[in-house]
Amino acid sequence: MAEPMESPIGEQLSDRRDKLEQALSAIPNDTKLLQLLDDVDAAIERVNGGTYGLCEVCHDPIEPDRLMADPLACFCLDHLTADQRRALEEDLELASKNQGALLPKQSFDLAGWATAYHYEGAGPVSGDYCDLFSLGDDLYFIVGDVSGKGVAASMLMAHLQATFRALVSLGLPLDEVMERASRMFCESTLPTHFATLVCGKAGLTGEVEFCNAGHNPPLLVRGSKVEEIEATGLPLGLFCEESFTVSKVRLNPGDTVLLYTDGLSESVDKSGTQYGVERLNRVVKKGHGEAPEELVSLCVKDLYAFRAGTPKADDLTIMVIRRLGDD
Repeated sequence: MAEPMESPIGEQLSDRRDKLEQALSAIPNDTKLLQLLDDVDAAIERVNGGTYGLCEVCHDPIEPDRLMADPLACFCLDHLTADQRRALEEDLELASKNQGALLPKQSFDLAGWATAYHYEGAGPVSGDYCDLFSLGDDLYFIVGDVSGKGVAASMLMAHLQATFRALVSLGLPLDEVMERASRMFCESTLPTHFATLVCGKAGLTGEVEFCNAGHNPPLLVRGSKVEEIEATGLPLGLFCEESFTVSKVRLNPGDTVLLYTDGLSESVDKSGTQYGVERLNRVVKKGHGEAPEELVSLCVKDLYAFRAGTPKADDLTIMVIRRLGDD
């Protein structure tokens, strides 16, 4: 067998082959392991021959998210067998259920704060990252977008969630949480993978810390006035050694923060016009006095009206955080 070419996927496949050989040394003649070894060898040959990622029937590129989720895939969706299609559908259904279980409960409220969110995948699973959790008296909220779509992106989203929850539990400052998460993400994924996200921490006094890794600026709503809280860093995973800064805002009772992903701002109507941040600002100003769940609902309804039946092309997340009164 020829040596795999020097590329990220070639290195991954070579590493997988080494682990299979180790397993076979402990369980020789295992039929499933031997078949998997043959599949890995075939994939390595495709890498060396320059045909990796092309369907063996029609020679068109295999869907990128499928290839990321299964590096051994050698057929596009149009040329799967009936059994392969059924297995893929079952996998997607299970992945969707698992991802739903990772989402925070709706209206996750903590003393002094009220929250609401809308989470919607472009397909059965989503690459958007949406999380709400507490540590002591602090409320942590995260909204982000992993590069790509489908199963591969959803797997990376789950990886990020586990990373952030583990790092926050250590009591680290927000900028250090981001730096460590970025390094771990960079070291454990392909160079083509990155994520934009906002990680925030809200305390009892009304002070909110934001660390933004190249994501859409959150909107700060004070009465009918809306302003953006600008990004402070590059996307997660672009470089293994990144630094981030924290911006701080003190919210008064009734003040609101709205976070969202590109599935909102970059949605298009039938003419190809983007929804845009200006339209979002108008909706938020109009509904600034509504409860968080109502404000989220207003944004979703306005987006659907704007699209007017145009198919959604991206995952969608909208989150609202509101400071409550002191009583």
